[in-house]
Amino acid sequence: MELGLVGLGRMGGNMRERIRRAGHTVVGYAPDTPGADVHSLRDLVDALAAPRVVWLMVPAGAVTQSVVDELSRLLSPGDVIVDGGNSRWTDDAKHAEQLAKLDIGFVDCGVSGGVWGLENGYALMYGGADEHVAKVKPIFEALKPEGEFGSVHAGKVGAGHFAKMVHNGIEYAMMQAFAEGWELLEAADEVTDVREVFRSWQEGTVIRSWLLDLAVRALDDDEHLDQLRGYAADSGEGRWTVEAAIDNAVPLPAITASLFARFSSRQEDSPQMKMVAALRNQFGGHAVEGSK
Repeated sequence: MELGLVGLGRMGGNMRERIRRAGHTVVGYAPDTPGADVHSLRDLVDALAAPRVVWLMVPAGAVTQSVVDELSRLLSPGDVIVDGGNSRWTDDAKHAEQLAKLDIGFVDCGVSGGVWGLENGYALMYGGADEHVAKVKPIFEALKPEGEFGSVHAGKVGAGHFAKMVHNGIEYAMMQAFAEGWELLEAADEVTDVREVFRSWQEGTVIRSWLLDLAVRALDDDEHLDQLRGYAADSGEGRWTVEAAIDNAVPLPAITASLFARFSSRQEDSPQMKMVAALRNQFGGHAVEGSK
């Protein structure tokens, strides 16, 4: 089938190549991008035969909204837009309602796979009406990993991005657990080869995983991670997961703690710890360190 793909960054560019390898035609567009196949959204729409499917891999929020707005003026009844970026699930219902008035379908799709997706495939979680999902199904089949699993129609509009959000929240907590375990091993005098301890866990343990494999890969590149600064951004999905937990009265202590741990990485000299140090000194005479 034919597909219009808007966004040719680290994910979008590799997705275009994987879809083409499966035998489909992809017309890719991104502004000011030498590798783009066309140079405007109008050119992209004109290059596709109706009914069209246009897949977005652009930043969430205002950028996604602006692309949806422009495409809504260019596409025809019966066409479908797929939002494969990391949009908040609450935006999906608004986009679907906006497009439904024009008889344009909408599917939201959470995509996981990162820079490895070209060769390994992408895990896909999508939401939307059956008739709209059916129009995109050949592309889902091209992108997913080989085998029975890796792709799911999670439910109605919004379900795909909600599922991907929860996936990323779990990812936050898993990464934090590996990070805490690594720091403790590094701090212990008894352990003399932390990297090989991590490597030994890759076989026969209940924590073996792709994340563990990637941790070993990172330690092979930089055994004590000396070349890295202890800073980790959050993409927004961790925050949305915690907010959704509050809205649904679902306790998420591990995921919430992992999100706040990322905030602490942005503080070179924690203001909170200043107060903790001051209180320990006041009630117990514990030593404090002066500011640098």
